[in-house]
Amino acid sequence: MIRSTPTLEDVARLAGVSRATVSRVVNGTRNVDPRIQETVRDAIARTGYIPNHAARSLVTRRTGTVALVISGAGGGSDVFVDPFFGRITAGVVDFLRTRGVHPVLMLADTDRARVEVVEFLRQGSADGALLVTTHAAETLPARLLKARVPTVLFARPGDPMPVSYVDLDHQGGGRLAAARFVEIGRTRVATISGPLDVHASQDRLTGFREAMARNGFPYVPAVEGGFTAASGSAAMLRLLDEHPDVDGVFAANDLMAQGAVEVLLAQGKRVPGDVAVVGFDDSAPALACRPALTTIRQPVELMAAKMAEVLVTALDDPEEPPRSVIFEPELVVRASA
Repeated sequence: MIRSTPTLEDVARLAGVSRATVSRVVNGTRNVDPRIQETVRDAIARTGYIPNHAARSLVTRRTGTVALVISGAGGGSDVFVDPFFGRITAGVVDFLRTRGVHPVLMLADTDRARVEVVEFLRQGSADGALLVTTHAAETLPARLLKARVPTVLFARPGDPMPVSYVDLDHQGGGRLAAARFVEIGRTRVATISGPLDVHASQDRLTGFREAMARNGFPYVPAVEGGFTAASGSAAMLRLLDEHPDVDGVFAANDLMAQGAVEVLLAQGKRVPGDVAVVGFDDSAPALACRPALTTIRQPVELMAAKMAEVLVTALDDPEEPPRSVIFEPELVVRASA
């Protein structure tokens, strides 16, 4: 005998509820008592019922997907090797899988790609967007806002606008780095900033310089880097050429700090004996570096998960006003400073 496919009615009968209640649970409606939800989910598992997602999407007008849009990675392959973007993706995926929502990765490094992203979302191919960009002048937040696409940003937008975002107190992180150099008695400190068209870079540099000034050091030499190990190496060579007596270096991310350490060691400098080095992010390069990096922790995975949570909440309640969530940095002391 051929066994028939379980239906909503089968689940309702086993759970002792109405077909409409089962439908509300399957469709993720929020106004269902948690105990009833648990009973219905147990009945779904016992019957082997498989929801018809195509029919569900017609009722809810939801696709069950969100677009993870990345701009500023420098090309498709860089997304998969850059620890920063990898950590964001991990945080987003870990949160969304618990909600039955699937991310669609979209790269937006050209104007044409940005137009395609907006059209994809405007047509309802995904329910909303999680936007990660390193460009202060990025136009996508305004375009998505104009298209009425539910959107959450990783980092505040370049221009003030009513859009939700998750960010870090980057100035506070710069202040923590300065405090570490003061604590260990370094008096000839320099910094390798990130690209200065990025708000986070500006804030880390400002926080660091202001904190050093408050401790009696009015001038901190700075060289701009590009958030890569190679740019950190180049910046460190320039600092050694212009300030050979430097005894402390704050690099605005761990990759640049790792590049700086490699140059210092190649030049016969001891780290931290001659030059102490502090990075930023607490990413994999901080542990791979030798000596291991003292760094400022940015909880990227938690921030990315919160970004996804804010978007899912907004999708469930379209009247939810825009939110900003600011995380606090933390000093992680290792061997380099």
